[in-house]
Amino acid sequence: MKRLVFMGSDPIALPALEWIWREAGAQAAVVGVFTQPDRPTGRGQKLTPNGIKLWALEHGLPVHQPEKLTPAAREDLAALKPDAVLVMAYGHILRQDWLDLPPCGVWNLHASILPALRGASPIQGAIVSGARESGVSLMRMVLRLDAGPVLDIERVPIAPDDTAAALEDKLACACVPLLARNLAATLEPQPPVREQDEAAVTFTRRLRKEDGRLDFAAPAGVLARRVNGLFPWPGTFFDLDGEVIKVGLAAADEGAPVPPGSAAPGTVLAGGGDALAVATGRGVLRLLRLQRPGGRMLAAAEFLRGRAIPAGVQLASAPMPDLIARTPFRG
Repeated sequence: MKRLVFMGSDPIALPALEWIWREAGAQAAVVGVFTQPDRPTGRGQKLTPNGIKLWALEHGLPVHQPEKLTPAAREDLAALKPDAVLVMAYGHILRQDWLDLPPCGVWNLHASILPALRGASPIQGAIVSGARESGVSLMRMVLRLDAGPVLDIERVPIAPDDTAAALEDKLACACVPLLARNLAATLEPQPPVREQDEAAVTFTRRLRKEDGRLDFAAPAGVLARRVNGLFPWPGTFFDLDGEVIKVGLAAADEGAPVPPGSAAPGTVLAGGGDALAVATGRGVLRLLRLQRPGGRMLAAAEFLRGRAIPAGVQLASAPMPDLIARTPFRG
């Protein structure tokens, strides 16, 4: 039986790990897990293990949590004698000496339809860009970022109201049929992979808090995708009388007429019913979930009962940094 090491740190990787443990016993045995060190969380900043570590400990697997990929950490991997390594959302970039260690290679489950959306935020990038589908690519890792040959892809549709959190759940589940079809091939010396089309490559980057600012001069559709694609992290927001109001869900009506005299982007058109309606550069943006500092994310109707935002109020705009590019982001 082949020996497999799993590397992952985020909940999106759990369905893949669980499936291998439960269903792939005839093909491979998981012999160890690498994950990020425990991190401080909550108001008390207590060191807390991630879900991958907790799962591994519950199933009696050895867990390694190197802060850096030192020679000693590589020796820990070598001691497990893996035939292959499977990586998803691990949080470290593996050097060539790590990639060369398992005889059947290091494989990555990347949350996009490669070669599109390489990099750190492919789930958010898919929604923000207006893509109608996303997917998980099973790729043999090389030293260049997400540039390795692809074995197979499992595709999932993106619904108009999908947030990054909702799409992440879909992609986590998509790993299971992808592995069911292909795990055996990843344990072969020469699996039937195909090279990526370099002419079609796009890149994403690590997200920052300031990416959540909204520019109401943009079309309503662009803004709605920005809101939904950046929820829950980093989230989007606008300033209202010195108070930062977070937005959790939005919808666009780009064909909606804007009342005469209320056409300036950022003007509140109505604050009732199920949404806060705001004029944009083209059409009307409907903000469906809102949150005050220190409060909970609420449906707009409930939020507006406690914090009225009357028609005519002007919401400030701010530039929205690019999240996707044809060349790698720097810094």
